[in-house]
Amino acid sequence: MTAQLLGNHRHRPRAEHGFLADLTLARARVHEICGNARRTLTMTIAGTLTGPVFWITPGWLPERLNPDGMAGFASPGRFTFLTVRRPEDVLWSMEEILRSGAVPLVVSDIPAPPALTPVRRLHLAAETGATEGAHAPIGLLLTPGDGGAQGVESRWRMAADHDPEAPGWALTRLRARTAPVKSWRVTAGKKGVRLAAPEDRPDGADQSRSTPAARSSLRDGRQIALGSVSKT
Repeated sequence: MTAQLLGNHRHRPRAEHGFLADLTLARARVHEICGNARRTLTMTIAGTLTGPVFWITPGWLPERLNPDGMAGFASPGRFTFLTVRRPEDVLWSMEEILRSGAVPLVVSDIPAPPALTPVRRLHLAAETGATEGAHAPIGLLLTPGDGGAQGVESRWRMAADHDPEAPGWALTRLRARTAPVKSWRVTAGKKGVRLAAPEDRPDGADQSRSTPAARSSLRDGRQIALGSVSKT
């Protein structure tokens, strides 16, 4: 009697969340965001979701989010900030929140990429939350530089790339399980943060820049974090 190679279970595509045009993040998985504008991209993603956000930060790091800058992306009232004292408590807290499925987005702002085993535990916790909780949660690991967390579903780098006329950023998908490495330019205008059209790039004429008043507002009010990250 020969064994059956293929099972009878139907393939269920993983649920995804779109955050900029057709760019998506798989739900119930953990992703990495790196680069000096990683918090800007994270706030952009938060603004495309509904419901509460949990943001975990080590207590020994000086950076804290600026509510005035956050308001341009998402209501600061949606955020619960957790400040932990011990390094091991950062990912433990994230794991427990993901497992609960109580919120759609959990962020850990950490000083260095974690190893493979803790990331695997985070994936399992997110999958449990999607099954047993109210949401299929997305976990975001914020890391400096080019990142490098092992086992993440995808890795994105966002870096400041402003021009004299308006804020701008360079966004690169460094890793994804089902998509190639690719880069985009991101701009900000009256309608918020968006992917730039081809004519918006520095080597072409931009027909969709925001007004001078809007540009001034973006420069003054969309500095998301204080201190060394205030200009990203």
